[in-house]
Amino acid sequence: MTVFELIWKRRTIRRFRQEKIPVDLLTAIVDTGRIAPSASNLQPLEFIMVDDEDLLPQIFVNTRWAGYLPNDEGRPPKGQEPTAFIVILVNIDIAGNWAGHDVGAAGENMILAALSEGIGSCWIASVNAKAVSRILKIPQNYRIDSVIAMGYPNEQPVSEPMRDSIEYYKDESGVLHVPKRQLDDILHHNQF
Repeated sequence: MTVFELIWKRRTIRRFRQEKIPVDLLTAIVDTGRIAPSASNLQPLEFIMVDDEDLLPQIFVNTRWAGYLPNDEGRPPKGQEPTAFIVILVNIDIAGNWAGHDVGAAGENMILAALSEGIGSCWIASVNAKAVSRILKIPQNYRIDSVIAMGYPNEQPVSEPMRDSIEYYKDESGVLHVPKRQLDDILHHNQF
């Protein structure tokens, strides 16, 4: 699969098969985050892989999922939770003003690398950082930026042209539809 095909295939996944991701594959995925571009090459990011069966539910309850869906429909139901999390940390002692860009580059690298191996993901910024920091024993000079939930997909969301709303929704069959702005609406060539 080409990089273009991989990018077009990527959709946020919120339903996972309960199949463990091999540790060496998770490690390789994190390594793609490590080698991402870093502003001024400061490299302030560090990562925690979580796949321990006792820790997974503790991290899961401290994340919020799919704000546009009603009644917590976006949250994975029992038996379809992620089988791994990658916690993205920023070392505040060495982070510059552009650490958020570093997170974006590293996160997308990891998401695409995971997908190339058949692993779905959901990038979550709504995290109870205080609780997760306590659970994972994260030092005070680190800030949780976000968490990437991962697992083998148990759903197939679709994208569609955005019409009148940016809000994603589930149809009567339970398929998640994600509106996307069209290229003609956002692309300007040489001038606005």
